[in-house]
Amino acid sequence: MLRATTTKRLALLSARRGYATSVAKQYFPNEPTQPSVKTQSIPGPKSKEGLAELHKAWDSSAAYFLSDYYKSIGNYLQDVDGNVMLDVYGQIASNPLGYNNPALIESARSDEAVNALVNRPATGNFPGNDYAKILEDGVLKVAPKGMPHVWTALSGSDANETAFKAAFIYQQAKRRGGMDKPFTAEELESTMNNQKPGSPELSILSFESSFHGRTFGSLSCTRSKPIHKIDIPAFNWPKAPFPKLQYPLEDNVQANKEEEARCLEEFEKILTTWHSPVAAIIVEPIQAEGGDNHASPAFFRSLREITQRHGVLMIVDEVQTGVGATGKFWAHEHWNLPTPPDMVTFSKKAQTAGYYFSNPELRPYLPFRQFNTWCGDPSKLVLAKSIYKEILDKDLVTKTAETGDYLMAELTKLSEKYPTQFQNLRGQGTFVAWDAATPADRDAFIANMRNNGVNMGGCGSQSARLRPTLVFEKSHVDTLVDVIKKVL
Repeated sequence: MLRATTTKRLALLSARRGYATSVAKQYFPNEPTQPSVKTQSIPGPKSKEGLAELHKAWDSSAAYFLSDYYKSIGNYLQDVDGNVMLDVYGQIASNPLGYNNPALIESARSDEAVNALVNRPATGNFPGNDYAKILEDGVLKVAPKGMPHVWTALSGSDANETAFKAAFIYQQAKRRGGMDKPFTAEELESTMNNQKPGSPELSILSFESSFHGRTFGSLSCTRSKPIHKIDIPAFNWPKAPFPKLQYPLEDNVQANKEEEARCLEEFEKILTTWHSPVAAIIVEPIQAEGGDNHASPAFFRSLREITQRHGVLMIVDEVQTGVGATGKFWAHEHWNLPTPPDMVTFSKKAQTAGYYFSNPELRPYLPFRQFNTWCGDPSKLVLAKSIYKEILDKDLVTKTAETGDYLMAELTKLSEKYPTQFQNLRGQGTFVAWDAATPADRDAFIANMRNNGVNMGGCGSQSARLRPTLVFEKSHVDTLVDVIKKVL
């Protein structure tokens, strides 16, 4: 969460910040310098025609336009009508290093990637002789502090689902007296009928406005929008309140402290009284889809203390916040936890998925308990390794933090000039959002931005959000601000 700070300090920061060299220009010497819009509005005629054709076989109703990824470059996304847009939505926060990044193209063409892609092993049964090294040089090299173990998955939803399974297996093993204790005959028989004790009544606690995926378990924890959940059976799992902070932070210190205290008190009450025991909680460092809702590091440290006191696991969902966007490699690093979370799930910018875990006992004692055919995708892990190498070699997390300072300084100026259109400005790094006056105003603003060459998205009921790449720099901020001024 953006620290309480003055506009003057932000302006001084922005004046001092700069880059000795532009990483974006190193990667993309031919990257456009400005958006270029050729059609009267977006989507243009070719996009509409192409999406209609696509819709005959596949549901394209949520698509904004038809992209031409062959011609997209760096921070600029091109559509089939030739419109070139500065992309600050980043494939819903999943584009780490820009379109057609040469380092990633080289990685995708490597023998290692081809081997993994063409042979795509059933990793759980037949891991390749290079799999350990792929993990060591990739996802384990950037593992959160104190979390040396990983389970690989296919998507963010899959990562959360498998983390839930690990939590349930672990808690039931504790109840039996150890991971190696045998199941009873009653457990083995009853689980085949979806009944206890073999299928116990355990739960995962999530928070109001949270988003954790669209598969069954993760969807039961998703609380952001009814459209995600309507008509789908759900587990009767608890939700706790998440703080609703007042902005600007420096003017609402006491009110926000009281709000977080209220939420923590209610959280602990629900945790200890819910009708089915809570095996784990899952929480986002920033509630992204639910409206970019923040809480203080002290709030999250209290969550950790409460879960440990009650023997409940803490899962941190870093699917959207992870891999550098907030100015730390992992957003929960901002919290300065005295002990690491039990699990951290990841996907999006990693271009792969899974969860890290701290306690080796979260790995099931018996085979096939945490398992599927591919257990993730080795070809994506090869790509992740290259992504992480570029991030570390070029210090992109630090650069993102610097760009975030400049971005917030410029947006703060706009919020002072246009207070109705820019309400509750908030962010960490370049993971930034603000509120419009109404949902309709937000939607109109995003459409106007797109028609003027900036692709961006919304979240919550009336928030506009930014999710640029890690090679989004000061020059891109200037372009973004120029377009915002034009639209406003």
